[in-house]
Amino acid sequence: MVDLRTGEEAINRGLAKRLQQLADERERRERAALAADAEFTAEFLSAARAVFNMIDVDESGDLEKDEIVVAVKSNQKVIKFLVNCGEPNLQNLLVPSRLEATLAVLDTDRDGHIDAVEWEACIESALANKLAERAARRELQAKAAQKEIEEFTAEFKSAARRCFQLIDKDG
Repeated sequence: MVDLRTGEEAINRGLAKRLQQLADERERRERAALAADAEFTAEFLSAARAVFNMIDVDESGDLEKDEIVVAVKSNQKVIKFLVNCGEPNLQNLLVPSRLEATLAVLDTDRDGHIDAVEWEACIESALANKLAERAARRELQAKAAQKEIEEFTAEFKSAARRCFQLIDKDG
């Protein structure tokens, strides 16, 4: 014979097992997200370096204003990267009315061009923005998942109690 206390214990054991499965799945997703961020970082940095080289047509190691103007008018790969990079200063390179002010911001040593170190500093900022966006999306997903777990827990307990009551003919 199973009494109410024993039934509740069985319900809680079943629920605990399912919640552990969900926790294990969440941990697996978090590890996968870290791996995906590492892969994204490598790809992003590689693309940023490639874009620098695409703009630096004279291969001087510096980006001159004229090189930037030509690239943002004609090179679709450069344009796509700048649009999607997540860094407003780099995106502003695409806006003619903001070009001078943006170049002044990017040219931190004020030598009249953007060198690889200045580009990399801006890219680090862009990467941080992109990783923050990814983390924010995951946080929203985690909150939604937590809500689902809470709803599942309530539904599971309710259904299990109803089942117990159906079986418990003599009350």
